[in-house]
Amino acid sequence: MTPTQLRAYVAVVRLGSVKRAAAQLEVSESAVSLLIGQLRKEFGDQLFTRTAAGLAFTPGGLRLASRAAELLGLQDRTVLEVSAAARGRRLLRVAASSLFAELAAPGLIELFAKRAADLDVELSVCNPGSFESLLLTRAADIAIGPQPVVDPAIACRPVMNYRLVTVAGPDHPLAGVPASPGQLREQTWLLGPSAASDLGAIPAMLRRLAVPEERQRIFQSHAAALGEAKRGKGVAPALAFTVAPDIRTGQLRPLAGPHATVEAVWHSLVLANPGAPSAAAELSRFASTPRAIQAMMRGAGVSVGHFKPSVHVTLWS
Repeated sequence: MTPTQLRAYVAVVRLGSVKRAAAQLEVSESAVSLLIGQLRKEFGDQLFTRTAAGLAFTPGGLRLASRAAELLGLQDRTVLEVSAAARGRRLLRVAASSLFAELAAPGLIELFAKRAADLDVELSVCNPGSFESLLLTRAADIAIGPQPVVDPAIACRPVMNYRLVTVAGPDHPLAGVPASPGQLREQTWLLGPSAASDLGAIPAMLRRLAVPEERQRIFQSHAAALGEAKRGKGVAPALAFTVAPDIRTGQLRPLAGPHATVEAVWHSLVLANPGAPSAAAELSRFASTPRAIQAMMRGAGVSVGHFKPSVHVTLWS
């Protein structure tokens, strides 16, 4: 396993195709395919397969994506920190669960960053199980996502209540029908990367329904999973506020019944006594305000390139 192989794999994960990864890396598609093939042979794992909606990852492929981006991201993070310090700017490092990072963080960070012209933000998508160690080792300033069991040195604050609904295409047999646990268990579940974590509403739902692994298909984004659901490929858990427009237009239909919905809460975590007031503590307070919640609900799909000041994003770390 070499850095070149890992860089090619991370590019494929982020961009969703070998062709786009090759263009970004300025190499041929065959070179990227060769590097991915070497990784598959070394690990004895297919890592991912191609579907109409993008890439569907094996559990091993997700773990490799996480570790590869973490290793390669150390260099980028160091460059960012040194550069920001040299320019007299502050850096806020935000660790977030994949569900929050993809669908709610864009609106929150864009609104918060406007409050301070000297602030740069680094958003890293992390397994919620790592929140505690990231904060205690000062690798992150604030974490947002499901609430893990944390050290007393970490302060936890509720940010936003949300509802997960299970949706399917309009022609799915269970669309609009009260579904029993047994019926739900037998479906093909189309999932975003949050399903690979042990913490969070989506993994909890899958455990509660005892959905077998062979019924789970994990995609590189929650949006890709919903795209497959619209095509009638299975059912997908989704944030109610993000799929409301698709339900109104009939592209998706919710599954009825108590077993197809989950109520959950995102929390922010910061060190309880970080010293002087910090941007992390301010974001923790700001995130639960009505303005911030409205921004999170409106901000799904906002391009990171539109953030002012700049936002550095590290995926799968």
